[in-house]
Amino acid sequence: MEAGARGDPPEDTRTIYRVMVVDDSAMIRGLLTRTLESDPAIKVVASAGNGELAVKAIARTDIDVVILDIEMPVMDGLTALPLLLRASPGVKVIMASTLTRRNAAISLRALTAGASDYIPKPTSARDLHATDGFRRELLAKVKALGDPAARRERRSAALLKGPRLNLYRDAEIVLRLPSAHAPQVVAVGSSTGGPRALFTVFQTLGSKLRVPVLITQHMPPTFTAILAEHIQRVTGVACAEGRDQEALEAGRIYLAPGDFHMIVERTAGTPVIRLSRSPPENFCRPAVDPMFRSIAAAYGPNVLGVILTGMGRDGLNGGRALIEAGGTIIAQDESTSVVWGMPGAVATAGLCSRVPPIDQIAKHMLGLVNGSGR
Repeated sequence: MEAGARGDPPEDTRTIYRVMVVDDSAMIRGLLTRTLESDPAIKVVASAGNGELAVKAIARTDIDVVILDIEMPVMDGLTALPLLLRASPGVKVIMASTLTRRNAAISLRALTAGASDYIPKPTSARDLHATDGFRRELLAKVKALGDPAARRERRSAALLKGPRLNLYRDAEIVLRLPSAHAPQVVAVGSSTGGPRALFTVFQTLGSKLRVPVLITQHMPPTFTAILAEHIQRVTGVACAEGRDQEALEAGRIYLAPGDFHMIVERTAGTPVIRLSRSPPENFCRPAVDPMFRSIAAAYGPNVLGVILTGMGRDGLNGGRALIEAGGTIIAQDESTSVVWGMPGAVATAGLCSRVPPIDQIAKHMLGLVNGSGR
């Protein structure tokens, strides 16, 4: 039977995601390789035991995604990162680290230095097979980041020192008028590429936004505490993980702690944070949807929702509730998103009033909150 006769595409037209695994443990390299290649669309084309070997390998191999360990002999992951990006413009790097405070801090430094994402690293076969969550997360991130066609476009733009390509089609995005009500709270959702996007937005805003700000970034425990510290450092604005039954205050930033949904309820008329261990939504906890739904119920039309870069569709259903309550949504545009899943979902659903690049989002947020952007 000829190729494709049963509806399958010919072998040479299938998308193959080419991955390099870099870790000093042969056992972990083997575990990651078997997990990745359990998906027939992913092929591990190189592996290395330290950063120096990885830099040599990437110069001679076409690679879409690198899974990069942090702690290695000879050359660690943070040192290797800029060399890998320089040797292969457009390659996407996922940092792999154990969930320690030190490694969480290093991972965030790597994200600001050009890594696209991170993943908590299994330390044994038992850890890897204890849950299907790790496998699902790893495969999803490789596929979201590693599209070979998009990678070739990014590589060409980098080599030509030109602008990043804007891949979304304006005809698919219908903007709506913003709410006539001034926002009394801002709710931000982000995932893949989110930390760097958050730093960009809030460094520009500084202390100018005089309303409470709630952020849900898809991250595990420990990482969220470090992220809050980094946001406070770059903005000069008080930022911390939200605490259960904490009353919201203007001019403060609250970050959903890892493994808890952060929602808002009114107690005696006062908006307070509630932390919930209810089931994950969109495979995530914390998730953006429950935050958006609760804020829409608590604040009605006086809400500004912001969706930044991230894979998946978290924020779409909650965004519909926010719009039904009369609120306003801004989404990051495709050209500046690491992955245009979350912002693309709300933008193409017609829920947004603005779809600007990341460096203009702070301006639009201020304009809407101050009343000058409507």
